[in-house]
Amino acid sequence: MKLNNYKETSLFLVICMVLAILPGCSINEANNGSETGKKDSFTFTNWEQDADSLRALKEYVEDVTDEKSDHFIPEEDRIAAFDMDGTLYGELAPIYIEWWMYAYRVNEDPSFMADEDEKVVADQIVEAAKTGKIPENLEYDHAIQNARVFEGMTLEGYNQYVREFVKRDAVGFNNLTYKNAFYKPMIEVVEYLNENGFTVYICSGTDRFLCRELCDGVLPIADNHFIGMDVMLKAKGQGDTDGLDYIYSADDAVVRTDELLIKNVKMNKVSLLSQELGKPPVLCFGNSSGDESMGIYTTENNPYYSKTFMLIADDDVREFGNPEKAEEKAEKWRSHGWEVISMKNDWKTIYGDDVTKTN
Repeated sequence: MKLNNYKETSLFLVICMVLAILPGCSINEANNGSETGKKDSFTFTNWEQDADSLRALKEYVEDVTDEKSDHFIPEEDRIAAFDMDGTLYGELAPIYIEWWMYAYRVNEDPSFMADEDEKVVADQIVEAAKTGKIPENLEYDHAIQNARVFEGMTLEGYNQYVREFVKRDAVGFNNLTYKNAFYKPMIEVVEYLNENGFTVYICSGTDRFLCRELCDGVLPIADNHFIGMDVMLKAKGQGDTDGLDYIYSADDAVVRTDELLIKNVKMNKVSLLSQELGKPPVLCFGNSSGDESMGIYTTENNPYYSKTFMLIADDDVREFGNPEKAEEKAEKWRSHGWEVISMKNDWKTIYGDDVTKTN
């Protein structure tokens, strides 16, 4: 073939180069820069770039998404499980969001008449918020009474209750509502994992429906990827009839009952993850003893290279953290071989630069 001019020659060379590249190039590689489900361009704007925990996370993700690595994990097995309160979301304003909403329901909601048992738990929550000291049995007692105070609500009615409550200003902070009390650096972690082919689950001690509603519009997590505290649900017209003997009707609605099914902390997190996933996650993010079992389940005897990251509340300037207590926890988590995320040292911001603590 004879090329008549410079332009024809240049075009011919370009076509040859394209044809040489195309056989070894996939659509995913063109979009992502490398292997399927792997992103190299994510920017962590809310993290200190030299943070050891961030480096460990990025190195891990780069390793397990590299098809040439011995640690490569197929996308279907790239599962990350996150606790919510204290891991993704503030739990010190002034206490767990679910507990604070319960106290509001019992003490301030004019549409609800609480009994003495419900009031006792609300009083303990308010006192714990003031002192930072949580009675030994309060976690369980709250779970029992929480089921009772929202009994009879439809699922949409409960969701609407949550939506209205989280519009309130977060106690202890300026320029922060409960809806926005997520840790901005951890939002980036969820986004980063999503972009690298991970499936993210929330595994929380908080009510499953509250978690789902709270995270809606904030975290890119599918509705069916929330695991949390559960109460028994039934049809509005079911009464005392067993579900085996009742047929749901067109006029029915699904409502909450006063029967607690499970408080999803400690070993119960492992149980629910096993039931709902059928396999352990390869990444775990938590912050407390309630997440320890989940962390061990993730990193011990896992067929894949796995990691657990534990967040410590060591920032007493931008948050209501306790540095001394946080360091004790950090030592414990490191003894497991886990990565520690420091609010104080690893994050440029927590809730945003315009959010400040009140007196």
